[in-house]
Amino acid sequence: MDINDIKARAEELRRQINYHNIRYYNEDSPEISDFEYDMLLRELEDIERDYPQFKTPDSPTMKVGGEAAAKFSPVEHTVPMESLHDSFSHDEIRDFDRRVRETAEKPVYVVEPKIDGLSVSAEYRNGIFVRGSTRGDGLVGEDITENLKTVRTLPMKLNRPLPYLEVRGEVYMSIESFEELVAGQEEREEKPFKNPRNAAAGSLRQKDAKITKERKLDIFVFNIQQIEGETLSSHKQSLDYLQELGFTTLPFYYKCDTVDEVLEKIEDIGSRRGELPFQIDGAVIKVDDFSQREVLGSTAKFPRWAEAYKYPPEEKETELLDVEINVGRTGVLTPTAIFAPITLAGTTVSRATLHNEDFIREKDIRIGDTVILRKAGEIIPEVVSVSKHRDGSVPFTMPKTCPSCGSPVAYENDEAALRCTNTDCPAQLMRHMIHFVSRDAMDIDGLGEKVLHKLAEKDLISSPLDLYRLTKEDIMSLENKKDKSSDNLIRAIEKSKGNDLYRIVFALGIRHIGQKAAKLLADRFNTLDEIASASVEDILTIEGFGDIMAESTAAYFALESSKKLVSEIKELGINTKNLSEKKPVSENSPFLGKTFVITGTLPNYKRTEAAEIIESLGGKVASSVSKKTDFVLAGEEAGSKLTKAQTLGIKIIDENEFVSMKNSVE
Repeated sequence: MDINDIKARAEELRRQINYHNIRYYNEDSPEISDFEYDMLLRELEDIERDYPQFKTPDSPTMKVGGEAAAKFSPVEHTVPMESLHDSFSHDEIRDFDRRVRETAEKPVYVVEPKIDGLSVSAEYRNGIFVRGSTRGDGLVGEDITENLKTVRTLPMKLNRPLPYLEVRGEVYMSIESFEELVAGQEEREEKPFKNPRNAAAGSLRQKDAKITKERKLDIFVFNIQQIEGETLSSHKQSLDYLQELGFTTLPFYYKCDTVDEVLEKIEDIGSRRGELPFQIDGAVIKVDDFSQREVLGSTAKFPRWAEAYKYPPEEKETELLDVEINVGRTGVLTPTAIFAPITLAGTTVSRATLHNEDFIREKDIRIGDTVILRKAGEIIPEVVSVSKHRDGSVPFTMPKTCPSCGSPVAYENDEAALRCTNTDCPAQLMRHMIHFVSRDAMDIDGLGEKVLHKLAEKDLISSPLDLYRLTKEDIMSLENKKDKSSDNLIRAIEKSKGNDLYRIVFALGIRHIGQKAAKLLADRFNTLDEIASASVEDILTIEGFGDIMAESTAAYFALESSKKLVSEIKELGINTKNLSEKKPVSENSPFLGKTFVITGTLPNYKRTEAAEIIESLGGKVASSVSKKTDFVLAGEEAGSKLTKAQTLGIKIIDENEFVSMKNSVE
């Protein structure tokens, strides 16, 4: 490479890394693996070290990747929440030890697992939890107090009433909870989270804390940021003290006197990855003595007294034995690879989704191939590539007919998914029933997949509405169903009749209509009859609905079978009215049809509170300033959004003007 090529490569790496930072930290939806991201960052670090003239002040090597999102109030960290420098070899850990020993005499290290979750701060006054925040960019994070209250293993009251304490921890989702969440997403044909880290981050940053609570998050607390009322001198001492206060700390950690011991413990932790009930992506090495840490200090981004060792993703070869085709509730045919069992990241795996025909064609996957597998995020098996075709193998093609009912299959609207054309397909009907009773739909407790299959096998149900015709005797005819459990199930079914309108709309399984879209339909039309009779043009008046969603909704209710279904729903006594009907917004509301951006800290309102007021009075809240923005509601320390609004000539209001606008409606 000549000097111009090196400069261009550095610019391209910065562009790529900044893009992936947004996908990973802010949107919780990464497009590349952690290892691939680490390699991009390492390449940029190497260029900037060898060619310092190409290093820029805003380089991603100089800062933590995230930033505070507009939907949460900002929290300025008094003690910066620093990131860690990554090592990928034993030699690099020895280099870290050498650098430490140049400053600190006879350092002792603590080696602990690196939990793959979302780093947060939790603050306590007089032993009571008062505020929680994300790391953000290390200096400013997001106020997630209400969501953090739902994390099961974070104490709300400490065992000792310390005047003030700020701790740092990692919120994570256990592998069991993650697999349960993904199974539900796949059942609903939603895009599943890629790994527990992104599931935890996406769950913790929900605007609705009730959703966060449902996701079953936990936390390991691993650091004291600030403390009043106690003096501690070492990391090991602080971890022991945190346990005494009632925190859940890392399940194991080791004190080491030499770098050889450190490397031994790194390998030991790595060998246990597949046995742990939570995901780790490395080990962390920290100088134990706080006074030595203070002397060692930090760079612009990393503490010099700590280092992360990142484990490489494990990949193995195996033989692809077959491709199994499964049919989802909307008729989508999903190919699944069946391969010779192998042990990968500590567990035995023999299946992996192949997504769709495009994925198979791109990788040229054929039955009998030797394929390379890895676990995405150490959890979900995925086919990385084909290492060798079997002699005489032929390209795999999807079936022309449905494997469940034998009906023709077809592509619709240029989608990658192949679908069964028979709406009465048995596989679709069972998947539909599972969706119908799920927590986000009709939420019928006790009606799991096994019970539904048993009911279908006895010909007691052939459609979801048949559930409302079941008797106690029908339930008791099933194996292991006793008197009390049968009563409970009948009560749960009866209770679901009183659900809000959006639940039955979502439960119907209309293509492209998720739970949020179902709520929007219920809020706009208020009754199931009104939704069923709405035209495409009527539905398109809903903010957030596009042509595909509107056409899908109208087409569904135009079917004779759907019209019959709506009649049955009413006959069975299932609620068809919006129970949380919004009050009509005055046509004179200054908020009506206007787009607001909220930035900075308001004196008397949380951002979420201000956003709810705006939306209740007919306005819309956006996260970024653009030419389409009508108002910017600015508080203290408004920052770049205020500057952009001034540049674009957008009207800027403060809290007093906001209150005046609100009062003019009320």
